[in-house]
Amino acid sequence: MTSRHMPRHRRVRSAIATGAALTVGTLALASCASPGASGSAEPNGPLIVATTTQVGDFTRELVGGTAEVTQLLTPAQSAHSFDPSAAQLLALAEADALVVNGAGLESWLDDAVSASGFDGVLIDASTGIELYGTGDHAADDAGTADETDAADDAHDDAEGDDAHVGHDHGDGNPHIWTDPELAERMVENIARGLQTVPGVEAAALTANEQAYLEQLDALDTWIEENVDAVPVDRRLLVTNHDAFTYFVDAYDLTFVGSVIPSFDDNAEPSAAEIDDLVAKIRATGVQAVFSEASISPKAAETIAREAGVTVYSGDDALYGDSLGAEGTPGETYLGSQVHNATLILESWGVTPSPLPALLQG
Repeated sequence: MTSRHMPRHRRVRSAIATGAALTVGTLALASCASPGASGSAEPNGPLIVATTTQVGDFTRELVGGTAEVTQLLTPAQSAHSFDPSAAQLLALAEADALVVNGAGLESWLDDAVSASGFDGVLIDASTGIELYGTGDHAADDAGTADETDAADDAHDDAEGDDAHVGHDHGDGNPHIWTDPELAERMVENIARGLQTVPGVEAAALTANEQAYLEQLDALDTWIEENVDAVPVDRRLLVTNHDAFTYFVDAYDLTFVGSVIPSFDDNAEPSAAEIDDLVAKIRATGVQAVFSEASISPKAAETIAREAGVTVYSGDDALYGDSLGAEGTPGETYLGSQVHNATLILESWGVTPSPLPALLQG
């Protein structure tokens, strides 16, 4: 794809490697697969299973109606503690390809693959993306987004493009889709993997990929232009859990803290952690606490009440770990990102500019 509209620091390798470096391959299992488990095309095309709501949406955008896509996780369902049903394991057994978020998000994946006997093409959407660790935004609590960027740049200068080689994705923050530019990389990885799946229509895949990447680029530009209009010292964010690290990095926000001090949405804050976050909100001048659509808002509401700030919950919650149900603003990735950015901007007292034509309708 062409160079970006404005160079920005991203945790992306300068080039996504092909061949062995690209995690698109065939799983060789010790036991024999049943005939037709892989490589056979149904009337609707190849059978593709996607794990999360995000990669499911990306995959559907790419294949259109030329393949059958089964999504394992439903809206508002946590990927951190997912346990596939017998029917879902059967779908996986019959699949020609499996599309995963990767980056350590699907900790249950190995067991599911083993139990199902899946032997198709495995497509890892996180290939080539450098991950943040659990403490990479700790400096934001006491400093500024600019200081964090300086530290990131120094890290990249010291380690170079190959710093990601050998990195254990299980130790990193897997919420890479919250940055639209990283979402583009995910889509590119998925498209490359789908090209190797027997029965996928190459021409339709290429056309759909190009059209969707243009939409993602328009989304990224729209968010950036609106956020750039806000002074850096007002770009403060408190969320339900640490799912927005890559969004924070992409648009130079200061991450003050999260209700759940972890990127695992199953964790619980202690009383001391709640008191600490309330103190940070008061000290920094944060105006809002954001709940997330897939997480109970009770703790966020308690913290917002104690700090004397607005809480965004219910229909105004952010879409973090999951996209929304059909009929909600977050039923697609594009819709979820527009929803999130709009609410964050409004919490800073900003009315977003009209959406670009590519994102309308």
